[in-house]
Amino acid sequence: MNLSPLWLSFQTAAIATVIVFIVGVLLARFLARNEFYGKSIIEAILLLPLVLPPTVVGFGLLYVFGKNGFLGRFLLDYFDFQVVFSWYAVIIAAVVVSFPLMYQSAAAAFKNYDPNIENAAYTMGASKWKVFWTISFPLAWPGLLAGLVLSFARALGEFGATLMLAGYIPNVTDTIPLAIYFAVESGNMEMATFWVVIIVALGFSAILWLNWWSKRNMMRYAERRKSK
Repeated sequence: MNLSPLWLSFQTAAIATVIVFIVGVLLARFLARNEFYGKSIIEAILLLPLVLPPTVVGFGLLYVFGKNGFLGRFLLDYFDFQVVFSWYAVIIAAVVVSFPLMYQSAAAAFKNYDPNIENAAYTMGASKWKVFWTISFPLAWPGLLAGLVLSFARALGEFGATLMLAGYIPNVTDTIPLAIYFAVESGNMEMATFWVVIIVALGFSAILWLNWWSKRNMMRYAERRKSK
């Protein structure tokens, strides 16, 4: 049995998760601590893929990265590089659809603790970068980890936008969701069932672990409160 959809899905989800984690954390930290005109509009745009059908997201990506899109034409003309129907298209689709989950979790995490803790560190001469790594990041970590797990699971299960932008190319863009769809289309229900079981098990395991970890942390927090 060809297991390339499994390895491709893991590879794509891992790379996409790293990207959305870095970008999502930095953006969430900046927007959580700054108020300016148009902030609500920016946040609405960042969260838009969460409520749009994946095919609409895929159409938008195709409009941007297609041969006639402004980015697609630029990359093709100056670098002779085409995003559409490539492995990079799979990553881009996974990043866009999973980003809102990471951003939402990170934004909530940074708003969950008292910003005066950071301000106290600033008054003692700590740099913004040091405050972020020694105070902000550790305090927000539980929420960031939740976003990390959910983003990975979402990237692993992405289908609609991937199909629109990357298409189905065996050993290149055939992630598990696409493998399921085209196995059903060709009447290979045994293969489709196999991949359905795999992706359900992976998604269930991710959510189960996240719930276990959250409950464990809550119990530790309650024990610390009692000891004080």
